[in-house]
Amino acid sequence: MRYILSGIVCAAITALPVLATGFDRPAPQAQSATAEFWFALACIALVLALAAVHVLVGRR
Repeated sequence: MRYILSGIVCAAITALPVLATGFDRPAPQAQSATAEFWFALACIALVLALAAVHVLVGRR
């Protein structure tokens, strides 16, 4: 009984990929001008934060 049950489980596991659907890649969307503005602002803020850390660590 134990071998029959394990055989059924193994057959079910190997049959699962056959039932799976294919992966559809999402289409990339174009960036808007608003998104580019906020990205540029975030980049500038990151550079300023890194400069502030450099100044603070350089004083030690």
